[in-house]
Amino acid sequence: MVLDPLADLARFEGVASAVASASDAVDAVLRDRGLRRITEEQLSQALLAGALANAALTRNPDQWQIGALRLSAELASLAMLIRVAPAQAFARAHALVARGVVPDQELGKISSEPGVAARMNSLGDLLTRDTSAPAIVVGAVTHAEIAVLAPFAEASGLIARAAEHLVLIAAGLDPYGVIVVEAGHAENAASYSAGLDGYADGSVRGVTSWLLRCAAAVALGAELSPIGHA
Repeated sequence: MVLDPLADLARFEGVASAVASASDAVDAVLRDRGLRRITEEQLSQALLAGALANAALTRNPDQWQIGALRLSAELASLAMLIRVAPAQAFARAHALVARGVVPDQELGKISSEPGVAARMNSLGDLLTRDTSAPAIVVGAVTHAEIAVLAPFAEASGLIARAAEHLVLIAAGLDPYGVIVVEAGHAENAASYSAGLDGYADGSVRGVTSWLLRCAAAVALGAELSPIGHA
C-alpha cells in the first residue's frame, strides 16, 4: 500500500466541495484555460498585487515590499522547482525576499533549532512524491508547514504564502500566476494567524479549517485578479 497523507486530508469534511468551488472560480477567470490571452500588463498587475498583499501580512509591510516584489517576479521560475527540488526553491525564495534585511550569510539557510531540518525534509518528501490530492490542499499544507515551523530568518511567512502559490502554478491550476491567492489571504487578515494556530494544534478541526480557508483564499484570489475584470 502506498501512503498518500495529503489525499487523506483532502477527504476531511467539506474540503472536496470547497476545493471544487475554488477551482470553478479559477476556471471562470481563466475562461476554460488556454482560451484567454494574458497580456504582460495583466501579469505584471497580478504579480504586483500578490507581492503587496504578501508584504501586507507582515508586521512591517514597508520593510518587506521590495523583497516581496523580487520574489513575486520569480514565481514562474521557482514554480518549476517546487515539486522536484523544494529545498532549492525555498532557499532561493529566502535569498530573494530577505536580501538587505537579514545578514547575507543567513540567506537561504534554515534554522538550526532542533527538529526544523527534519520537518522541512518531511515537507520536501511530501512535495516530491506522487499524490492524488488537489493542488489547493498541497499548497495549503505547504503554506502552513513553513509558516508554523518558521525555518527561515525573518521571512518565513512571506515564503510560506509564496510557496502556496508556487504549488498552484506548478500544478497548472494557475498556470500564468495571475490568481492572487496572497490577496485572498490578506482580505481576511484578522483571522489569518488564528487559522495557522488551528493547523498547528494538529486537530482535525484545526487542519480542516485551515484547508477551507486556503480554498476560500484561492476563490477570492480569482475574484481579485486583475484579469477577472478585463
